[in-house]
Amino acid sequence: MSETGVYILVLALYMLMLVAIGVVSSRKMRSSEDFYVGSRNVGPWVTALSYVAAYFSSVVIIGGGGFGYRFGLATIWIAAINVLVGCTLAWMVLGRRVRQFSARLGTMTIPGFLAERFRAPEARMIAAWVITLLLVIYNVSILKGMGHAFEGLMGMPYAYGVLISCAIIVFYVSLGGYLAVVWTGFFQAWIMGIGLVLLAVAALQAVGGLGAMAEKLALVDPGLVNTPGSWGWAGLISFALITSLGIWGMPQMLARFISIRSTSVLRVGIVVVTVGGAMAVLPYICGAVARVMYPDLQSPDLAIPTLTKDILPAWGAAVFLAGVVAAGMSSFAAIQITASSAVVRDFIVKGLGRSLSEKQTIFYSRIASALIGIVSLGIALRPPALVLVLMAFSSATIASTCLCPILFGLYWRRTTRRGVLASMIGGLVTTLIWMGIGSPFGVHGFIPGLLASFIAIVGVSLFTKRLPEEHLARVWGEERL
Repeated sequence: MSETGVYILVLALYMLMLVAIGVVSSRKMRSSEDFYVGSRNVGPWVTALSYVAAYFSSVVIIGGGGFGYRFGLATIWIAAINVLVGCTLAWMVLGRRVRQFSARLGTMTIPGFLAERFRAPEARMIAAWVITLLLVIYNVSILKGMGHAFEGLMGMPYAYGVLISCAIIVFYVSLGGYLAVVWTGFFQAWIMGIGLVLLAVAALQAVGGLGAMAEKLALVDPGLVNTPGSWGWAGLISFALITSLGIWGMPQMLARFISIRSTSVLRVGIVVVTVGGAMAVLPYICGAVARVMYPDLQSPDLAIPTLTKDILPAWGAAVFLAGVVAAGMSSFAAIQITASSAVVRDFIVKGLGRSLSEKQTIFYSRIASALIGIVSLGIALRPPALVLVLMAFSSATIASTCLCPILFGLYWRRTTRRGVLASMIGGLVTTLIWMGIGSPFGVHGFIPGLLASFIAIVGVSLFTKRLPEEHLARVWGEERL
């Protein structure tokens, strides 16, 4: 069988699996809670591995390889902090309380949580708009990564790769809802892991091992083997925080905690998500290998596809391509379900006061999911910037708007409605202005945005009226029977 035939066979089998999961999941669809959070009955292994797949998407595989190519081995620190902060600590700090608080308040979305927790319908609308608009940009970065993978490995035109990926995702998410998202994410995490291990082992063998690779990389540029190297401390630390701490404010990740079966299974999930997340180190290493082997690539985002095509046999490259597509699809799917819930449940139903039956809610959610995918596709056909640059912009803006309100909502009773609104607006505006003036001192807008959000929520809450004690008792589960 030809190399192209192997690619087509492996991808066809993979796509059929996704479609089958979507069809099976659709048969279990009875209510909007089924569509958005899987009836809050998803097990720890599926939850944890789908979290990993949604987190370390094609953005990290293609974009992380691009940054490894551009900045060298210092980028491994990003992956290490991603695992520690973005996976392990996120599950330890947020998991239990998000699950408990969302159940007590009867909420299925992050905008809904903010509105109910702080009795602030304005927070719902701000969060819904920010999440919907910025997640579309995040989706563009994911589609761009998948398009480059098809382009580099199969020689397929970039636009065709983006189109095929988007069509399959829109189909199974619109059909199967959240259950389709987490179950496809579960299988996609395994495919990602296998593909990355195959590539990393072959790549290091090709350059004589990790030590030899570092020596050859130093000959290209000494800054590629030192920390912080050519990137600088400000860029390295701020980017690590964006992609690690910023995840704490990303609604598509927090949805995993809302949907998990119970808090008693979180310990298993913490172990699984930490071990699974360790795969994030591999794309950066492979990107550094690519810099040694191909020092003059036209774009850093082509580092991983070029490396894969050259050093893996056809079947290995096909598995890796499936892994890249799997990674992108898992994140894209998670974002679609989150953005559609923000549009339908938080904007149309709660914001505009439109009354919808369960059947109508599911129908409109499917339509919203499809439209979000189509808009993302349209932008991705002519994408700006590098993959990780797009991801960093969107995730930083969402996180600087939502992270402090979520964290303080879970841990500080004294947080007030006005404090939360000031925090959301302050974080959003500061981040956009900072990035708009070119990120002074090499510090990404997420850092000043988060700082402004923190100061606003604490300062305003201390000088404004507390929420009623009976409401806080309900939030904290202290109501008397």
